[in-house]
Amino acid sequence: MKNYKTIILSNQEIAPGYCRMRILAPGYHKMASPGQFIMFRVQRSLPPLLRRPFGIFRIGCLPADCDGMPDKEYIEIIYKVVGSGTEIMQELHEGDRIELLGPLGRGFELGDPDEEKILVGGGIGLVPLFMLAEKLVETSRVRLLMGGRSREDIIAVTEFERLGVETYVSTEDGSLGEEGLVTQVLQRKLEKYPRASVFACGPMPMIDAVQKICAANKTPLQVSLEALMACGVGACLGCVVKGAGHSDAEPRYLCTCKHGPVFRAEQLDWNRLENQAADCGGCK
Repeated sequence: MKNYKTIILSNQEIAPGYCRMRILAPGYHKMASPGQFIMFRVQRSLPPLLRRPFGIFRIGCLPADCDGMPDKEYIEIIYKVVGSGTEIMQELHEGDRIELLGPLGRGFELGDPDEEKILVGGGIGLVPLFMLAEKLVETSRVRLLMGGRSREDIIAVTEFERLGVETYVSTEDGSLGEEGLVTQVLQRKLEKYPRASVFACGPMPMIDAVQKICAANKTPLQVSLEALMACGVGACLGCVVKGAGHSDAEPRYLCTCKHGPVFRAEQLDWNRLENQAADCGGCK
């Protein structure tokens, strides 16, 4: 984990309301793993006071500006413009200074290479699944189920397909791909591939539905939870969820930022979790 000031390399809108930002991040190639996140602070003014958490979409490297200098390592984040914090981010340009803390949290476990791998992502929840797909395709067959309300919520399809990932798209309004919920596609795939493992990230109602389907099929499941975070390191306790076996007599709280954001399904108390409010990575 590092905390340092750095610069933006690019910041572009990739779909209505969605932007991709590339940030200079030396050392992340060795430090970051799929499913981890960063805490982002704008350096132009005091507000917004708190950092914003964002999943790492990808890590890359650009050639050095001149001979004798190291290559430029970078990370990319994809964010949805939903409030004052992301509105400020949208106005940032190449060369603007920001502050990063990361990489943070626990990422995905890759599992058995012989198993089918099914990734389920809803909207901005696709972000942490890209680095995971990069790793999984080295040893396993990978399928991605992408869901959203409409075609505007389907992002980065081409990037996943270039990895060799079989990609299935569904939208609630039928404007792109199959009409309906991504969980309907998941149910069919698990009937066809009963020895699969599932990895999911997205809105809480989608995650809860995925968990119910996987539990009914006795399918291993890992979920990346979205939560409001203030510190990102487990100090403020603002992103706690209830763990499996939680009770008033024996409370079991887990910090999404420190013990997660990726959890195995059996670590969580789903009866309580499904009623807990979630947000898109605390990005407002």
